[in-house]
Parts: sequence; C-alpha cells; structure tokens
Amino acid sequence: METSLLLSILLGISLSACCGFRVFVPLLAANIASLSGLLHLSDSFAWLQTWTAFGCLLTATTAEILAYYFPFVDNLLDTIAAPSSVIAGTLVSASVLPLNDPLWAWGLSLLLGGGSAATVQAGTTAVRLLSSKATVGMGNSLVASTENTAAIGGSVAALFMPLLTGLFFVVVLALLLGWGIKKLIKKE
Repeated sequence: METSLLLSILLGISLSACCGFRVFVPLLAANIASLSGLLHLSDSFAWLQTWTAFGCLLTATTAEILAYYFPFVDNLLDTIAAPSSVIAGTLVSASVLPLNDPLWAWGLSLLLGGGSAATVQAGTTAVRLLSSKATVGMGNSLVASTENTAAIGGSVAALFMPLLTGLFFVVVLALLLGWGIKKLIKKE
C-alpha cells in the first residue's frame, strides 16, 4: 500500500472518529486546512474548500457546541447526531481519500469513516445517558466539554500527525468494538 494512501486512510479514520464527538468540527477543520493549503481534498469535494462552506460550517459548529451545554437538549441532539455523524464521517473520509474509483472510495469511506463515527457516537451517547441518570443532567456540561476538546484536539492532531492519530483511533476503536461484541455475546 502506498504511504500517501495509508496516511489518507488514517487521516480519514481520525477525522471521522471526531465526527462521533461533534458532527461539524472535523468538517470545519478540513475546510480550514484546505483553505490554508495544508490539506488537498479529492476533486469532487471542491465545495468543501470554499468560503461559503467555511461560513456554513462555522455557524453549524458554533450552534452544535453551544447546544450541547443545555441538559436534556444534548440528549435530543444525540438522536439527531447518530445518523448525522455517520454521514459526516463518510463525507470527511471520502474527501481525503485519493482514490479514483468511486466504488472503492465511497465503500471504504462508509466502512471506515462511517463506522468510526458511529462507534464513537455510540460511546458518547452511552456516557451522556449515564451522566444524565447519575447527575440529573447537571454533569452533562462536563461531558460536553470533554467531547468538544476531543473533537477539536483530535481533528487538529489528525491534520498535523495523521499517522500517530490514526493509529491511536484504530486501537481505541478496535478495543471499543471488541468490548461491545463481548458484551453482546455475554447477553445471549
């Protein structure tokens, strides 16, 4: 496998996993990185490298981050964020993959990008539900702050250190999936 393809896959996994924390943060990070020349996007994602996209993504990111600080609104947002994070994870992953064959690009993006986002989103939803039950929603702002930090920090780290960040997310996601599968097997 070519090194640039491997780094692109790891970058896609990392940004997608961050979509599981906050849907719009990794898309905004990719937008800013592409506008500054730090990141080259696939040709079909030229729209993501526009100032219009920057304005829309900045507005959506700000609204999403602030909304998660309101108890019980955050739980409602999780029901919307679950499918949205998979879509965003697939999109951001596809935007960085240098594959010419659309079947491979979109298939790999859905599997790795959408799967990464879904796994992280499922974990954050579970943590928020536990926090809501244990603290009657009062501890959810701490959960929101942690998720915001993870989304922003993970997106920035992915752009500057795709190999390390990607490997970190691959290991964490594998552990989470293994733990989830183990729990499902024990239930039966």
